[in-house]
Amino acid sequence: MKKFYGKSVYKGIAIGPVMVLKHKSKNINSRKSSDPDMEIERVKQGIRKARGQLQTLYEKAAAEAGEDGAAIFTVHQMLLEDEEYLGAVTDLIRTKQVSAKYAAAMAGDQFSAIFAGMEDDYMKARAEDIRDVSNRLVRCLSGEGEGDFRFKEPAIIIADDLSPSETVQMDKEKVLALVTIHGSLNSHTSILARMMNIPTLIGVPLDLGKIRTGMRAVVDGIEGEVIFEPDESVCEETRKRIWSEQEKRKLLQEMKGKDTVTRSGRKMKICANISSISDVESVLENDADGIGLFRSECLYLERDDFPGEEEQFQAYAQVLRTLGAKKVIIRTLDIGADKQADYFQLEKEQNPAMGYRAIRICLKQPDIFKTQLRALFRAAVHGNLCVMYPMITSTEEVEKIYKIVEEVKGELSAEQTAYKIPEQGVMIETPAAVMISDELARMTDFFSIGTNDLTQYTLAVDRQNEKLDDFYNPHHEAILRMIRMAADSAHKYGKWVGICGELGADPELTERFAEMGIDELSVSPSMVLPLRKRIRELP
Repeated sequence: MKKFYGKSVYKGIAIGPVMVLKHKSKNINSRKSSDPDMEIERVKQGIRKARGQLQTLYEKAAAEAGEDGAAIFTVHQMLLEDEEYLGAVTDLIRTKQVSAKYAAAMAGDQFSAIFAGMEDDYMKARAEDIRDVSNRLVRCLSGEGEGDFRFKEPAIIIADDLSPSETVQMDKEKVLALVTIHGSLNSHTSILARMMNIPTLIGVPLDLGKIRTGMRAVVDGIEGEVIFEPDESVCEETRKRIWSEQEKRKLLQEMKGKDTVTRSGRKMKICANISSISDVESVLENDADGIGLFRSECLYLERDDFPGEEEQFQAYAQVLRTLGAKKVIIRTLDIGADKQADYFQLEKEQNPAMGYRAIRICLKQPDIFKTQLRALFRAAVHGNLCVMYPMITSTEEVEKIYKIVEEVKGELSAEQTAYKIPEQGVMIETPAAVMISDELARMTDFFSIGTNDLTQYTLAVDRQNEKLDDFYNPHHEAILRMIRMAADSAHKYGKWVGICGELGADPELTERFAEMGIDELSVSPSMVLPLRKRIRELP
């Protein structure tokens, strides 16, 4: 039994036999051509053939992954007909007097290398798309058809890497899971795997020479691990977990499409908290009413430098497009305290929970804040976005935020860049914010109560300190009164209020929150359906 770890793309679980896919290396002969015009005509014919193949893939992807997943192949058609790429192919044919096939391959290598060398992770991932498109054109020019991705039996696919085309061509019903040595969370292959609900791991350090087709494996997308030749105890535990997931899906079928409403007609929204783009599928699977908290710091953590505007824009826009009309609340950067990134160069603090963090960093380093706001406002065009600002303690902070927002609006307007100003709210997670919640309600569009920090600041108890567990009481009457006070202030000015901390998922408090008039509870995706069931049982 051998265990390997990787990055989880889709958090599902699978057990079954392995199918190893090995790509054949192709050496394309750089034969000379004495008729450049003929070679250029061959390129045109190859493009027509490739375009037809991409249309077929688009239709298959639309059926299995939805229109958003299928849009990947619209992008591929655009890349196939890109003027710079085709210009490079034509130039190589005329100046180097090479064949159409060789020119298409060389131009593809050149362009993919350019993208692979970029610092922005999103743009790096586009190198995969260029290689995929280039390889398709080369196959068309060689007279080759699509690869055979039909499998007789369901299997866990193991490969060095997979292109979007290869992923879509597979029979979804026969693919138990995908495991690759290379890959990116931002790649279109990863996006497709998530949309097709296929348990997927990337970046797994495997030696394909030691993996045999037919050997048994377990893929755990929750823990980010793959186990080869698992013993019977692991297999049995995996089967139990798969059964548990199936039971959850049964609950989904019972609750799916039903309103979250008490027996007396009081309506509430149940949204989901997520920490990464890969969590979006869980939001949809569990039929959440939207995303009540997208922790945007996931784009900043576990990397060596600040994410660029384009990378952030693509990430936010992808989530918004996937959720459609459902509301997506994105919290601006909340770095600091227990969430550290070395490149921020934050000084060591004696009390980091009360130190330089969240909105304080954004107001002290506005360039970082502006980059994120530009990406958010641009992305807002693609869905139903709300933005909320964390760790607010004063109206002056909100005024400073709005001043920066106006500057960003001016910049985007001057550039004639499409954007939209979303609803803007604040997190109520400090006693100061509660005490001035009536003033904050006049200035903002909504409140989201962060009960985790509100509890530790109100009780003066560090929630990270295990020795203080006996003193950390989130049910303390002071906390519940503060939640009611904030809710009353919001409703006084016609604003809605939600809870996005752990307390929102506490079934012992659900009835009390309903009585307070809380409009929305945002919880982990797995808690959405149990909470909906609980609310529907309330009087």
